[in-house]
Amino acid sequence: MQKEKLISLFEKLYDGYPWLGVSIKSTLQDITAKQASTKYLANCNSIWEIVNHLISWKINVLQRVQGEVIITPHNNYIEEITNTSEEAWQTTMARLEEVHHEWLDYLKAFDEADFDKTYPPNGMTYYEHIHGIIQHDAYHLGQIVLLAKGIN
Repeated sequence: MQKEKLISLFEKLYDGYPWLGVSIKSTLQDITAKQASTKYLANCNSIWEIVNHLISWKINVLQRVQGEVIITPHNNYIEEITNTSEEAWQTTMARLEEVHHEWLDYLKAFDEADFDKTYPPNGMTYYEHIHGIIQHDAYHLGQIVLLAKGIN
């Protein structure tokens, strides 16, 4: 029962109607590569950098709950965008969608008894990691929404 609720939260936050009123996909769908790569605020990340950060953290946490021990890089998955072409942006968007579906597939096959398993390096449960990635996505979606408001 709990995993169905988590699946619903993942789906709504990515491409539905979450309680916060905006979804990741609807927020990003009309943003161009030029807009995504622009740094609208000094000392802040671009939308594209944030999206890559989301993708990498979703992969990181998915690997954790699949039993792998992951070392997070010092850059915390924030890297400068070097190819700012529209094609590269669409590739990034496709990768975001792909990772979202990897999570849904994982959750659909997930044994709820594993919620209490712990990830050895930090002692947090798989349940906490799964909720954490949802919270992480929502947090950064807020940043993207604020940056996107500066586009118009």
